Amino acid sequence: MHEGGMMPSMSRAGVLNAVVIGFLMLASAAMFVPLAMRALEKPYMFASTGDVPATDVALVLGASVFRGRPSPVLEERANTAVQLYLSGKVRKILVTGDNSALTHDEVTPVRKYLLAAGIPAGDIFLDHAGFDTYSSMYRARDVFQARSMTVVTQDFHLPRSMFIARELGLVAYGVGTEGGGGTGWDYIREVPASMKALLDLVIHRQPKYLGEKIPLTGDGSSTWY
Repeated sequence: MHEGGMMPSMSRAGVLNAVVIGFLMLASAAMFVPLAMRALEKPYMFASTGDVPATDVALVLGASVFRGRPSPVLEERANTAVQLYLSGKVRKILVTGDNSALTHDEVTPVRKYLLAAGIPAGDIFLDHAGFDTYSSMYRARDVFQARSMTVVTQDFHLPRSMFIARELGLVAYGVGTEGGGGTGWDYIREVPASMKALLDLVIHRQPKYLGEKIPLTGDGSSTWY
């Protein structure tokens, strides 16, 4: 050892190399998670609403809204849910998203959009506390008593959503929206999001809010306000 307790330069380089190698191994493992989810859920994912099996409910996952209207991403999800309903593939539509503040409401604009598309009021359910995908799936099962569902979202989001739903014991299928998959950044964001979803499942995290049960057999308009 050199004077002053300093490590030899070769040893410092070795430590740095070990850190870099460790980081690359962790990054590779993290990237593997969404790829594994896609491989596992591929048999249950469909490109067309005509091919997906019939289920109890279409689950429309939340996304951003602009000036009280669904964003293009959210509008694609709503349109796909309408197709599922009108073709008899689902009997109800559950719209889930973040409505944690009066100024942030992801579900009411979709409800209005579905009504304008001809969906009966009683068949539209709103989950105002779907703060993330895991919470949306958990609440669909425990609050809304869903047993089978068709998850409606974009391709980049579908494997993680499906994985969570099926790991929570739901009979779940997924159908991608007609607008396509998303940007490269959307797929990159799925790496940490998938890691978080895996952790949520391992620790059995409960959503922030559960509350009383609201079976999908009832009147959906009772969930609007």
